[in-house]
Amino acid sequence: MEAYDCLKAIYLERGYRSRDIPRLILENNLYGIDIDTRAAQLASFALLMKAREDDRRLFSNPPKLNIIALQDSQPERLDAFSQDLASTNIAQADLQELLDLFEHSSTFGSLIQVPEALAEKLPDLEKKLKTASESGDIFSQQSAQELLPLVQQAKLLGKQYDAVIANPPYMGGKGMNTELKDFAKKKFPDSKSDLFAMFIERGFVWCKDSGFNSMVTMQSWMFLSSYEAMREKLLQDRTIQTMAHLGARAFPEISGEVVQTTAFVMQGQHINGFKPVFFRLVDTAQDSKELELKAGLNRFDSTVQDDFKKIPGSPVAYWLSNNVYDLFESTLFGEHFEVKEGLGTRDDDIFLRRFWEVALYKIRFSKGQEKWIKTDKGGAFRKWFGNQEYVMNWESNGFAIKNHRNPDGSLKSRPQNSQFFFKKAISWNKVGSGITSFRLRDDTLGFNDAAPSIFGDELESTLSMLNSKLFEYLVKIQGGTLNVTTGIIKALPFLGLAESYSISKRAISIAQYDWNSYETSWDFTENPIIRTEQPNLEQAFNTWQQQNANAVAEMKHLEEENNKLFIDAYGLQDELTPVVPDEQITLTRADREKDSQRLVSYALGCMMGRYSLDEPGLIYAHAGNQDFDASRYQAFQADADGIIPLTEMHWFEDDATHRIREFLAAVWGKDTLEANMLWLAESLDKKANETAEDTIRRYLASKFYKDHMQTYKKRPIYWLFSSGKQGAFQALVYLHRYNESTLARMRTEYVMPLISKMSAMANSLESEIENSDSAAEIKRKEKELQNLHKQQAELSSFEEKLRHYADQRISLDLDDGVKVNYGKFGDLLAEVKAITGEK
Repeated sequence: MEAYDCLKAIYLERGYRSRDIPRLILENNLYGIDIDTRAAQLASFALLMKAREDDRRLFSNPPKLNIIALQDSQPERLDAFSQDLASTNIAQADLQELLDLFEHSSTFGSLIQVPEALAEKLPDLEKKLKTASESGDIFSQQSAQELLPLVQQAKLLGKQYDAVIANPPYMGGKGMNTELKDFAKKKFPDSKSDLFAMFIERGFVWCKDSGFNSMVTMQSWMFLSSYEAMREKLLQDRTIQTMAHLGARAFPEISGEVVQTTAFVMQGQHINGFKPVFFRLVDTAQDSKELELKAGLNRFDSTVQDDFKKIPGSPVAYWLSNNVYDLFESTLFGEHFEVKEGLGTRDDDIFLRRFWEVALYKIRFSKGQEKWIKTDKGGAFRKWFGNQEYVMNWESNGFAIKNHRNPDGSLKSRPQNSQFFFKKAISWNKVGSGITSFRLRDDTLGFNDAAPSIFGDELESTLSMLNSKLFEYLVKIQGGTLNVTTGIIKALPFLGLAESYSISKRAISIAQYDWNSYETSWDFTENPIIRTEQPNLEQAFNTWQQQNANAVAEMKHLEEENNKLFIDAYGLQDELTPVVPDEQITLTRADREKDSQRLVSYALGCMMGRYSLDEPGLIYAHAGNQDFDASRYQAFQADADGIIPLTEMHWFEDDATHRIREFLAAVWGKDTLEANMLWLAESLDKKANETAEDTIRRYLASKFYKDHMQTYKKRPIYWLFSSGKQGAFQALVYLHRYNESTLARMRTEYVMPLISKMSAMANSLESEIENSDSAAEIKRKEKELQNLHKQQAELSSFEEKLRHYADQRISLDLDDGVKVNYGKFGDLLAEVKAITGEK
C-alpha cells in the first residue's frame, strides 16, 4: 500500500489523469511473488480495493495484476507435454529446463534464479504456448494452459526491477530440509547460513544497477563471521543508502533478545566515499522505536562505508568514532595470544559430573592419575574468578572421550586442544546474555567447548582489559552479544595496560574469596558467618553482611577505576562511561534468609561428617562410609550412620532439629543458644504461634530439601528418603556415607521404632478421647487421631518397600553420578522426577 501511494504521487506529479493512474500502477509498476496461494490472493484483493477507491470503473475491465503464487512443476510429465505440444515446435530441451527449474518452487520460492539463456527464450516460448492454448487440439490446449503459469513466474523471477522490497523469512540451517540445504550450499555459498541472507543476495540479482534493495532482516549479517564473505561483497559492490538498526523487540509480536532486526535500503552499485545514514534504535524501548525513527533521533551519518573494511571481518559498525577505528591498528588478540575452543564431549551426562557427586579421592586436584579432572564449563555471568564446579572423566588421558563414537562408527566427541589442559588461562562463557564475563583459571583444570580460553603471558593485566567497558564495547562491534566465539576474540585489538595489573589482582582476590565462601566450591573451607568469630549468631551475620557489602563496594570501585583507566588511555570519553551498574558486580550478596539456609546446610554437613568444626574444608567425601574417622569431629560429633531424621514431630533424639541446637551450642556456646535459635527461626519465616524449635523443625521437614536441590543444581548430596505426602517419616542420607546396609539400618533403627511409637501414641489418644468430657477436646483429639492413622498407613507401606530394597543391598557407583544412582530406589526418595527426569 505504501508503494501504491508513492507511485500515485509520482504519476500525479508528472501530470497523469487521476482515473488512469490505478491501472497503470497495477499493470506496470507493482510485482509480487509468494509461495503461498492465499497470501497472493489477499495481496491482490487488497491492491484491487485500494485502486477501486481511485477508479470506480476499475472492475468493469479488471486490470491484469502481476502478483503470483509460485507453482511446482512436474518434470516427470515431460514426455506427455512434449507429445501434446509436438505441433508447436517447442524444443524438448527448453521444456525440460523450464520444468526442472520449478520442480521445488514451493520450497525454494523466489530464491530460484532464471538462467539468462532461458530468460531470452521466454517470449518465444510464451507466444507458442498462447497459440496452442487458443487454437490447438484439446490435449495441446490443456498442456499449454498448465505450462503458461510456469512461463509467467519465470518472467517475473527473471526481470530486473527499480526497487525490491521484502521482509524475507528467517530460517537457519537446522530448520532446512535436505533439498533446501543442498540448494543453499550450491546457489548461495556466502549466505547459506539463513534464508534471510540468501534473499539479500537474491534481491540484488533482481535489481538494476541503479535500483534499490530494501529489506527488513535479522541484524546478524552485519557482524557475524559466518556472513563475512557476503558482507565484504556487499560493501565492495553495493551501497548502503540508509538503515534503521532496530535490534531486539522491533515488533510487538516478537519478544526476547534472539530476534534482532535491521531495516535497510541498499543501492545495486557501489559509490566510492559514500556516507550512509544510520539510525541506531537498538537500545530504544519497543514502543518508542517508530517515534524516534520518524523524529530522526540517534542519527549517524559521518562514517564512510569503505571504512568498515578497516576492522577485521568488516562489521557494519557505523556508530564508531575515528578513535575506535584507530584501535584496530593495534596488535590483534589472535596475534598476541593462543585463543582456543575447548573439548566437546557431546555427551556431558556420560563424561561430566559436579565435583560433589563423585568420590573426592578420585579427583585430580594437582598432578596425578586420578579418574576425574577439574574442568571449566563456562556457567553464569561472573567476572574475575569462579564457575568452577565440574569434573570430567579423563581416565587414561581421556581415552573414553577421545573414542566416543556414533552408532555408525564416526567420532561423536570433539576432543580438541587437550594439550592446553592444566595451563593457566582466561576463560569466558561462549553463550551469554548480552555482556561477556571473563575469569582467571589456574593450571589444575581442563576446559570444555562452553568455556573457550586465552593462553599466554600477562594474563592478570589482560583480564582487566577483557572485563572493561572498552572490551565489552569492542565485542559488540563484532556482533558478540549472545554467542562470543574464539574468532570474535581473535579479531579484537589487544590493548593491555600494565597499570591495570594491581586492579586485576585485587579483583581476582575478592571474587575468589567470594566464590570459595560457599559449599559448591571445591575450595570451600568454612561457613562465612562462623568464620567471623563473633560471640553470637546475630552479630556474626551482621559482621558478615558488612564484610560482604564492603567487598561489593570495593569491587565496584575497582571496576570503575579499571574502566576509567582504559577509557582515558584511548580517548574514548565521548563514547563510554566508566560507571558499572550494581547488578553487574558479580559477587553474591549477603541475605539473612539465604545465609541462614546456608548455615543450616553447613550444620547438616557437619552432622553428616562432610565438614568438621575442628578442621577447614572437606573432611569426608569418599564412598561407602569406608575409612570414616569419627575422631576428626570433637567439637561437634558427626552422626554415627549418616542418617538424619527430618520429622514433623520430635520422634528421635538425633533428629535434625535437635542436632541444630547442639550445633549452635557448639559454635557459640550454651549461654547464647536460645537467642541464636530465635534469630535463626526468625530468619526462616517464624510464625507468631510457633516456638523457635517449631519453626526450624517445619523448615527442615518442608523446605530444606527444595533449597538443597537448588543449591546443588539438582544433584543433591543429602538424599531425602520419604514415606510420602503425610510426612510420617523423612530422613536425609549422605550420599558419600551410604552403603549396602544403610537401608536396613534405617528400617531397624528408625522406621520400626517409629511404627511402635505411633502405635503407642494412637492408643494414648484413644484413651484420652474415651476419658474426656469436653466435646471440643474430643473433636480435636479425633482429628489428631485421624491424621495419625493416615501416617501409620503410609509408614506401614513405606516399611514394606524399604524392606524390599534393603534386602537387595543396593550399592552405588559414585562415578555414575547422582542422576543415575538416585533412580535405584524407586519411590523411596523424594523429588525423583526432578533429578532423574523420569517418574
